[in-house]
Amino acid sequence: MRGDDRDDPFGDIFDEIERMMNEMTGAGAGAVGDGSGFTSETHVDIYEEDDQVRLVADLPGVEKDAIKLKCDGKTLTISAASPHREYDERIRLPARVDEHSASASFNNGILEVTVDKIGDSAAIDVE
Repeated sequence: MRGDDRDDPFGDIFDEIERMMNEMTGAGAGAVGDGSGFTSETHVDIYEEDDQVRLVADLPGVEKDAIKLKCDGKTLTISAASPHREYDERIRLPARVDEHSASASFNNGILEVTVDKIGDSAAIDVE
């Protein structure tokens, strides 16, 4: 018997915690492709550069026409659907951005969105 073959007294607890987390996030068995709603499996990377914020999201199986993007200057919302999954992600941006400057590209399941940052708030002189 190897040391890692022993019964783990916490194994059942960790399995139960993992099962509950999968239920809450929709990542468990049966959540994908069964019409149960949105899943939280979207991988999004955010890159804050000097004058821009760039987001890269994995949307496998999604067609370009099925993607809807909205930005209010603080949050970017990505909504998309494929035959097997639905995506609905609200991403809080690391800086205020000019939503009218947004540009997006989609290639091979990878969505890239770039928006210009808005400068710091202007100081107000008191006279």
